[in-house]
Amino acid sequence: MRLMEEITIREAQARVDEWIHTYGVRYFNELTNMAVLMEEVGEVARLMARTYGEQSFKPSDRARNLADEMADVLWVLICLANQTGVDLTEAFHRNIEKKTQRDKNRHINNNKLNTMNNG
Repeated sequence: MRLMEEITIREAQARVDEWIHTYGVRYFNELTNMAVLMEEVGEVARLMARTYGEQSFKPSDRARNLADEMADVLWVLICLANQTGVDLTEAFHRNIEKKTQRDKNRHINNNKLNTMNNG
């Protein structure tokens, strides 16, 4: 197995952009990529429902790989960020700060999360 080097979110955005301009001709338009993102999220949901939920696998599901499907979601999300000028590194840092300020006590004080028997 080949070891992959770690990359930052910013590097991932640059790599996707380089790939698109080298191999992909151009980005799909934003609306098309939004539809593709929903499709990819649906594929993750399908595998989650079959792997961890109560649905049974169909023959066509068996060849799918959860990690690959999640990477597809990340890829299209990065495409949308690149197209719309979003720096995901900055956005992620701001999002963590927002969640920390808003929710720093919310989950700790949630009895539903603090009980051993959630099911």
